[in-house]
Amino acid sequence: MKQVAVRALITTFAFTATAFAATAPDPLTKPIPSPYADKWLRPQEPVRIYGNTYYVGFGGLSLALIKTDAGLILVDGALPQSVSSTEANIRKLGFRVEDIKFILNTEAHFDHSGGIAALARDSGATVVTSPRGAQALRAGHVASDDPQAGEIEAFAPVAKVRGIGDGETLRLGNTAVTAHFTPGHTPGSTSWSWTSCEGEKCLNVIFAASLNPVAADGFHFSGDATHGDITEAYRKGIRGFAKLPCDILISAHPDHSGFDGKLALLQSKTTPNPFIDPNACRAYADKYEKILDARVTKEKPAAKPAL
Repeated sequence: MKQVAVRALITTFAFTATAFAATAPDPLTKPIPSPYADKWLRPQEPVRIYGNTYYVGFGGLSLALIKTDAGLILVDGALPQSVSSTEANIRKLGFRVEDIKFILNTEAHFDHSGGIAALARDSGATVVTSPRGAQALRAGHVASDDPQAGEIEAFAPVAKVRGIGDGETLRLGNTAVTAHFTPGHTPGSTSWSWTSCEGEKCLNVIFAASLNPVAADGFHFSGDATHGDITEAYRKGIRGFAKLPCDILISAHPDHSGFDGKLALLQSKTTPNPFIDPNACRAYADKYEKILDARVTKEKPAAKPAL
């Protein structure tokens, strides 16, 4: 009788522990509050953009999925509270989350990186970004010289992160993805390019990091007491981006490039494919270089009147 009672107690304890584990909050998907979260995470049906390139993101945050003959590559991770929706979008397209081999990151801000720790855990994927971006992902917060340092939320640290060089190519099966450093919006911002084919027609796809010069109060891109002038590196990245072979542009925030409008057209079966626009990358770069120039002009102290 005593052994039966002990077994019953063990069974009850195991059941209780399992039930608790099933209902306990997941620390990697704990929501990060933001007044923009509802706008960023507007539901969006996943869709094939072109060839082996798919959109699995949201109305206000882009995530791309690349199918290769050796597994999947995911670009960006959105917010932690969006992970279940991201994974559902991937499955809706007939893919398995467990087949994601690499997760690429554009920028270590919580709206593009907050979900990466959970997505990497669930898939077993290796995360890849610039060395500066990797430092921030491992730390779970932006670098001290990030323009928005002090005003942007921390996120779950990412354990398995691999750095990649500017212009370096990451290969998975029959697909090669190249990193292009575009520092400015964050110190480690990275855009990504690859080729997608339909039949014999192959197009250049770019997933662009944000290029807009947003900053915390008191931060000067043209230099201040804590850091030097970063505008030269910022412009170099923007101008280099403008010269990339580009047929299809996916911007980290869809509304920054008109991607959201093109997505609506694609889903309404508009032909030809509205995403094919060889001028999209140059227009995106030109738009934000002008905004950067205006920002730097505003940062300059007003000239003192002549005596």
